Amino acid sequence: MPTDWILGLAGGALIGLSASLLRHGTGLTAGISGISYSLLLPADGTRAWRALFIGGLVLGGMLAAALIGGFERVDAGQLGGFGMLAAAGLIVGIGTALGNGCTSGHGVCGVSRLSPRSLVATVVFLAVGLVTASLLRPWIVTP
Repeated sequence: MPTDWILGLAGGALIGLSASLLRHGTGLTAGISGISYSLLLPADGTRAWRALFIGGLVLGGMLAAALIGGFERVDAGQLGGFGMLAAAGLIVGIGTALGNGCTSGHGVCGVSRLSPRSLVATVVFLAVGLVTASLLRPWIVTP
């Protein structure tokens, strides 16, 4: 579709805007994995803004869907089923905890600040994702 690049650009701009607002408002980096994980920990006085931030992401997605007429549905079977999606999410969560960072924290916020650590982390994320997808695609994706 000719408007796909416009929607991608708008989504990227909104991600950058939300990360900037969080950074300037609280001085913190918008690492979604860390923000989400901290919601599971005992209350430390930061749960309210974290819950509001995550809620804003969800509501923003719902608003975008309403404005553009919904999102294209993807058959979970084409992606290996819901079990595979759950396993992938768990593996990504473990990886972000082990690596002390996630694609939003490094790939959006760190790269925008030209952080050498984030530039390297982003290249590694992309390379591992490309290799993993290339190797697993024949066994996971169904026609």
